[in-house]
Amino acid sequence: MLFNSLSFVVFLVIVLALYYSKIFNWTFKKRMLLFASYVFYGLWNPPLVILLWISTVIDWITGKQLATEENKRKRLLWLLLSMVVNLGFLFFFKYGNFLLENFTLLMNAVGIEYKALPMDIILPMGISFYTFQTMSYTIDMYWRKTERARTFLDFALYVTFFPQLVAGPIVRAGDLITQFYQEKRATANQFIWGLFLLTLGLFQKVVLADTLLSKTSDAVFNSDKVLNTWDAWTGTLAFSGQIFFDFAGYSTCAIGLALMLGFYLTDNFRYPYAAIGFSDLWRRWHISLSTWLRDYLYIPLGGNQKGVLRMYVALMITMLLGGLWHGAAWTFVIWGALHGIFLVVERLLKTVISIKITAWNGILLALATYTCVNFTWVFFRARKFETAQNMIESMLFMNGDGAKILDSFSIIKVFIVIGLTFICHWVMRNTSLESVAKKKSPLLLGLVWAVMFFLIAIAQGNGEQFIYFQF
Repeated sequence: MLFNSLSFVVFLVIVLALYYSKIFNWTFKKRMLLFASYVFYGLWNPPLVILLWISTVIDWITGKQLATEENKRKRLLWLLLSMVVNLGFLFFFKYGNFLLENFTLLMNAVGIEYKALPMDIILPMGISFYTFQTMSYTIDMYWRKTERARTFLDFALYVTFFPQLVAGPIVRAGDLITQFYQEKRATANQFIWGLFLLTLGLFQKVVLADTLLSKTSDAVFNSDKVLNTWDAWTGTLAFSGQIFFDFAGYSTCAIGLALMLGFYLTDNFRYPYAAIGFSDLWRRWHISLSTWLRDYLYIPLGGNQKGVLRMYVALMITMLLGGLWHGAAWTFVIWGALHGIFLVVERLLKTVISIKITAWNGILLALATYTCVNFTWVFFRARKFETAQNMIESMLFMNGDGAKILDSFSIIKVFIVIGLTFICHWVMRNTSLESVAKKKSPLLLGLVWAVMFFLIAIAQGNGEQFIYFQF
């Protein structure tokens, strides 16, 4: 079920009506939310709910054992059980075809005739998100950083909570499970603000990502021609805006929906295109994933506590695996590698150059960062290395006689949208939407809300799924 669909509106109205009914107790309401979450997920492909059940049961049992077991060896075995089951599902469904294809290529490269039968594996929606979320619980239980969930119902709801189930934010157990212990009811202000965030998220998705940017991005990256510089840059900028508004739109919807129910989810984006450097970028982009990778991969690999060389190796491994987390393709690995390289270079430069950030040089450094980010987006979006190579060459003015496939209106539209996006991110980089909204008059906010709602209504979107559903 998609947030940007009429069926979800009906679903949400029913959920809210039951949730705020005074005739049901808190336990019933939690069961209702759990059932609603399974319905929300199961409408894509009902059998895949079984994977959610297995992960939930295994990690509940593991957490229960880790809460009482003192033997170090047994504790490690319980943790390994959780990781093998969860990562086993993830590797099979997400990377099975990828590994088989590369094994076939390797065999043929060494002269062995081998042709594998297609596996036709269906990728479960959001498997990367809920796998990382439930794994964080068992890992934290192993290191005694969190308390065991009080009941199976609380834990199952944590794993499947429908607002953020399919595309995050990836919420830690200590931040969400404890919210289920006592009955939650949103205040009038919380409910209104949550509804405003839901509208804003849909506006980002339906109007900005799908209506204004996606067609241009698709036209450029799906073209089999070598394009000119203007078209290459326009397509790349369009995708940079599309993926931000698509993914940030989902996160904003999720946060808004949770708030309408009285729950708080952590921010997942903080105006990333105004980042100064790639370290700052990853403190602003997909924050729940970057902090997950930091806490469960980068730091265990040594982080910055085991020497400079170890730190750089840990950075590269973390970003390579972060790239692979996004998709089973070598282009995603290259995307992660580029981010790792930029992070390493940035840290090296900081050891020899000291710059005091001001409003004047800050915006130039933010523009430089955003430019580098766009080169990495080429590999994220391109499905073939040949396409990525041609795009990069065109962006670097190396294909002067490249084809022109975009009209002037499309180019101007994209540059205006992205230009305004960058300015907005720069202005908002050190504040939050909520703090700004509190300083504005209710009349102005109501007008903005009405305009967003009107534009969503006339956009006539096709109910396109969110990009990160495929991850």
